[in-house]
Amino acid sequence: MASLDTIQLTGLRVRAHHGVYDFERENGQDFVIDVTVWLDLARAAASDDVSTTIHYGELAESIARAVAADPVDLIETVAERVATLVLGYPAAERTRVTVHKPDAPISVPFADVAVSIEREQAPRFAPDDHATRDDNATGEGHATDPRPGRHGSADRADADA
Repeated sequence: MASLDTIQLTGLRVRAHHGVYDFERENGQDFVIDVTVWLDLARAAASDDVSTTIHYGELAESIARAVAADPVDLIETVAERVATLVLGYPAAERTRVTVHKPDAPISVPFADVAVSIEREQAPRFAPDDHATRDDNATGEGHATDPRPGRHGSADRADADA
């Protein structure tokens, strides 16, 4: 079951050199990052122990370093980088990342430009879950060949022939 609990970091301001244009890369500009992380906070609340959650101060610093590093053309790429970082924390189940570019080179007046993405952890399976997934997918034993009736390198009809 997905957690309803969240940690939110809003308005992280980071100076970086992302952008399509040379002057953006040379001069740099401020980017503003908003991150929401879905996770189960029940254990942290019960234990009052920061090691049972994601330390939001450390998360903010990690995000700032990731945004400032390695200039790229698109804020979409920056958002994906941040989402990947957030989901690297074992407690993180899902994240929403918004990257604002308040000084984007747009020729008409604007209040903000931003991209938002949502990503979630890939399902985690224990080593023994592989057989269960295959059994559930086919209704039968291990399926190594995706074609109906195929198990291993030959099905029963082929084996009898």
